[in-house]
Amino acid sequence: MEKSKMVKFTLPLLMISMLAACGEEEVAKKEEKYAIPVETTTVMQGNVSSFYSTTATLEAPQEAKVVSRISGLIESIAVEEGDRVQKGQVLAVIDSKRQQYDLDRSEAEVKIIEQELNRLKKMNNKEFISADSMAKLEYNLQAAIAKKDLAELQVKESHVVSPIDGIIAKRYVKAGNMAQEFGDLFYIVNQDELHGIVHLPEQQLTSLKLGQEAQVFNNQQSKNAIHAKVLRISPIVDPQSGTFKVTLAVPNQDARLKAGMFTRVELKYDTHENVITVPYSALINQDNRQALYVIDGTNANRREVEIGYREGDSVEIVSGINPGEQVVTRGQQNLKDQSLVEVITPLDLASAKN
Repeated sequence: MEKSKMVKFTLPLLMISMLAACGEEEVAKKEEKYAIPVETTTVMQGNVSSFYSTTATLEAPQEAKVVSRISGLIESIAVEEGDRVQKGQVLAVIDSKRQQYDLDRSEAEVKIIEQELNRLKKMNNKEFISADSMAKLEYNLQAAIAKKDLAELQVKESHVVSPIDGIIAKRYVKAGNMAQEFGDLFYIVNQDELHGIVHLPEQQLTSLKLGQEAQVFNNQQSKNAIHAKVLRISPIVDPQSGTFKVTLAVPNQDARLKAGMFTRVELKYDTHENVITVPYSALINQDNRQALYVIDGTNANRREVEIGYREGDSVEIVSGINPGEQVVTRGQQNLKDQSLVEVITPLDLASAKN
């Protein structure tokens, strides 16, 4: 009786297990037949460069602090901060009445001495004129001319002019202020070309050369690069930081950059030409191994690859793939080797949106 009871209970359980297994097989078959939508791109050939990323501080190679060469009341100011000025342009005018009086007096002294010299030279009885007297008058004339030239220079310096082409960065005085001799009046910078100051590890010294290309970005998120070049390379390594100084020439005709800014810099070291490239976003990193999913008919095959240089969203593939093959660029995170896929084209996406 007990054996018959056990048989009665065992048979239903066996039937249930068999039905569950059949159900799982059917679900698995359905899952295998489900195609995963992906986007692809064709493997191309192109140029990829290697870059070293760092930061740089921008400096103005041309700058000038304009000072007053004479003391006096500032009569007028012709420029304001932000104004672009040319070399020799008048920036301010200082009252020069006192200097003009000195100039008039000096000119009069020169004329008196010149008249005396001319009178003595025209005398018929030159034996009554000592050589010492003539020499003294000539020396006095030279001293008077020098004094006149100095007074004339001071009158000229009452018109404060710009020593360089540039932009007024700071104005230190106002009209009506008293200008002191050698007192600060203006600060002018020329930002048409800036210098990017970079400090690189000493290991990079052998990789740099004059004229080497670099890209400058005005912030960390910007993708619009400004093309610069290596202008100077310091041959000295700082023993404390282990770095050496590199100066970049950064064009700035459109005034996008300003002196004093911190920028992101990418120095181009080398370029591999006519190599296989794919979008960097197509790569899958698993166990520190790089792989791509390559379309083979209706399936996506996982293929390990070796990468080289990376430039932006483009990466060089050294081995593992050939030009013309289709690689998955979107949806690869959901794939396994030999997964069934459905390739979605941009036209299909546009039709779906409409």
